[in-house]
Amino acid sequence: MAQVQSSFSSMRQVALLYNPDSGRRGNKRQRALESALQVLRTAGVIAELVPTHSREEAGEKARQAIQSGCDTIFACGGDGTIHNIIQVLAKTQVALGLLPMGTANALAHDLRIPVDPARAARIALEGVTRRVALGHVSFKDLAGSASSRYFIITAGVGVDAHLFYKLLAGTKQRMGMAAYYVKAWNLWLTYRMRRFVAEYVETGSDATQRCEVTELMSVRIRNFGGVLRELAPGASLERNDMRVVFCHTGAKLAYLAYVVRGLLRGGWSVRGIELADCTRVLCQYRNDPADGQRNERIYVEADGELIGTLPVEMTIIPDALTIVAPRA
Repeated sequence: MAQVQSSFSSMRQVALLYNPDSGRRGNKRQRALESALQVLRTAGVIAELVPTHSREEAGEKARQAIQSGCDTIFACGGDGTIHNIIQVLAKTQVALGLLPMGTANALAHDLRIPVDPARAARIALEGVTRRVALGHVSFKDLAGSASSRYFIITAGVGVDAHLFYKLLAGTKQRMGMAAYYVKAWNLWLTYRMRRFVAEYVETGSDATQRCEVTELMSVRIRNFGGVLRELAPGASLERNDMRVVFCHTGAKLAYLAYVVRGLLRGGWSVRGIELADCTRVLCQYRNDPADGQRNERIYVEADGELIGTLPVEMTIIPDALTIVAPRA
């Protein structure tokens, strides 16, 4: 990361974007947001709570906040809220702040930002702003049209994206992270691994390599929090590339062993699963007409949000986003 400076010196006018329909315990959530708002205002920052009710409205409210002079936009929610807001903040100088109030809060865990909104607001005032790279993914949306999005945590193809396809939003709100674990276990037992083709360029090389995989994940953070924690050792927002997990195997026990490795932060290797540092990854359906997959869609997710299907291209955009983070 570059251009590190005190966040308070550059934080003068902020908007706190939140979805009042998201999550449980609405009154408690509102009080928590107001406590964070008071922390910022007491420090002399012009701050406003801005409700948003959809992905489209979140983007529009973020654009309006920038036009009104805001130098920082706080994402008050989970990783999905962050994902929506960075689509607007990418390639601007407006900073992203975090008040983690979601289900997984993976980016907040990686940045060591507490889940208490008032504490998170105080740490933002005492923290620094940093420029980081963003991942960029081009894909087909669920209607079949070409589309693209930025990602800051991870982009995945295969079983993890199928999980988000199967996981209904209502279940997620009622069960929280338990919904992820229950559905992931169910998929591990029932999902039929579908092979697809990955072409990739490793960091520092111009050569394109090719392989077949059943799952691929491009990871940008180290610590996911929760039980999984370290999914791709070596991944970091400090880097201008992606740490990519290639699952060549269709053996479900290998997947389980890899998850256990992340849970225990083990250093052992898992047969059929490899990691590489990449600047570009292209994933496509297999061309073999006998593979029985021509009419079965393989899904793509970004930052835990289902976004579309293959084909997909993942690249890295250096110096793309300003984030507010705690001091080291």
